[in-house]
Amino acid sequence: MRENTLSTSNDSEIDRTSRRKLLGAAAVAGGGFLAGCIHQSGSETEEQNTPSQTADEDSVLIVFFSRTENTQAVAEIIQQEVGGEVFEVLPADPYPVDYDTLVSQVDQENEEGYTPPLQCNVENIEAYDTVFFGAPTWDMQLPPPMKTFLSEHDLGGKTVVPFNTNGGYGVGSSFQTIEDRCPDADVREGFSTRGGLERDGVYLAIQDDRREEVRTEVTDWLQRIRM
Repeated sequence: MRENTLSTSNDSEIDRTSRRKLLGAAAVAGGGFLAGCIHQSGSETEEQNTPSQTADEDSVLIVFFSRTENTQAVAEIIQQEVGGEVFEVLPADPYPVDYDTLVSQVDQENEEGYTPPLQCNVENIEAYDTVFFGAPTWDMQLPPPMKTFLSEHDLGGKTVVPFNTNGGYGVGSSFQTIEDRCPDADVREGFSTRGGLERDGVYLAIQDDRREEVRTEVTDWLQRIRM
């Protein structure tokens, strides 16, 4: 499996706590987060985080799955540009931290067509008109938990906007899978950028100067697709 995100910590619970702190801080700075089934309302005090936009901010949901926070970083940038709420997809049973074990498990899940149960779902998915949908490339595919999300949430009639991070191998079949599983949605041109490369020990890559480069890429993409 080729994928671009893996926890830098050997303790998954420590990493999860760290991520929760990050999500909480981002929620305070910008819009709301539906992270790990917990809704955290956002402050509207920072003008730079409430820009003008084509989509109605209240009807935007940004769904993401991330392991070393590269896809999460893109989700945060999107939220800063278009507003809305963010929902982090979390499998009920966390994936192993060890890379080789992770590879074997995901390969088996893909071969068997297994979609793992999630910690929670978006209860009011009908309230959103636009759904940004982001994940890393795993095994040149959409990660199994994101397939679960699509099977458990009806996105018909919505605008679905894919985004992706990868280790340099591209999106694989991820965007096509989203189109195939959302036949009644308006699926827009997706966004993809290079994140880390777990296999080589490169974890969170979208930070500092690289994050600003990705921000420029994201804003250009959003303008191109009129979002």
